[in-house]
Amino acid sequence: MKNILLPIALLLAGSASAQKLPAPSPPGEVEQVVGLTKVEVEYNRPSARGRKVFGDLVPYGQVWRTGANLCTTIEFEGPMEVQGQRLPGGKYSIFTIPSEDTWVVIFNKNTELWGEGDRKEEEDVLTVKVKPEPTDYTETFTISFDGLVDDKARLDLRWEKTRVSLNLYADATKQALANIDEALAKPDADFRAYHSSARFCVDRNLKPAEALAWATKSVELDRKFWNLHTLALAQAQNGKYKEAIATAEASMKMAQEAKYDAYVTMNKEKIEEWSKLLPPAKGKGKKA
Repeated sequence: MKNILLPIALLLAGSASAQKLPAPSPPGEVEQVVGLTKVEVEYNRPSARGRKVFGDLVPYGQVWRTGANLCTTIEFEGPMEVQGQRLPGGKYSIFTIPSEDTWVVIFNKNTELWGEGDRKEEEDVLTVKVKPEPTDYTETFTISFDGLVDDKARLDLRWEKTRVSLNLYADATKQALANIDEALAKPDADFRAYHSSARFCVDRNLKPAEALAWATKSVELDRKFWNLHTLALAQAQNGKYKEAIATAEASMKMAQEAKYDAYVTMNKEKIEEWSKLLPPAKGKGKKA
């Protein structure tokens, strides 16, 4: 990025007595847990201010610090897959090389850099290529997270009418199952602990027998419409559709009494789905 703001920033940084003024590119932070791994981004946010950004203010084919002032940094609490490539946990600076058709995104282990000129290629840890996409106009450079499903997320870089996205994946299954074992081994494990353990496994289609046992235990300890619904899901996952329908009906009744329409709807839908999976009733023989 052209160093238009660099002299001002250096002047302010170099004077201990400089008054506090609004920054042309204010600092920003965003963090998100992906699976069980926290991801934190720190960056400075320039604004377009009527200028053409990509291909002009940020030239194509040149390394960009991906923000303003100090280089943008990203910190992963644990290992992460970025665009399908493994990146060890740690803190990195992010550089990009924009073009009309493809962006190169670079993760560099030096996090104390000011600008792209100080970067050393031998300190690059990972480089990936992604396609830019058109998006609604964004005045100020923005980094955000979207598409959070299970252990996946999307890291979005947006400015002007361009969005560049990185797919993130941090497998949390092994750690989550270890956390379940630890939680349920405690003598004070309550109905919530058994429910959350069962629900995790039901949602990810893991350990169906254990999930059924935990969901049953949760209901035995304290009967709620929401843990009854999870018990119904676990019963169905184990092929017990008749029991699942009866449990869902009980859950639906309690949800109606609690005026919780979302669970009424979810139970109705599941009852209809599971009813189609029941074996046909045996008809009575007809007399000749």
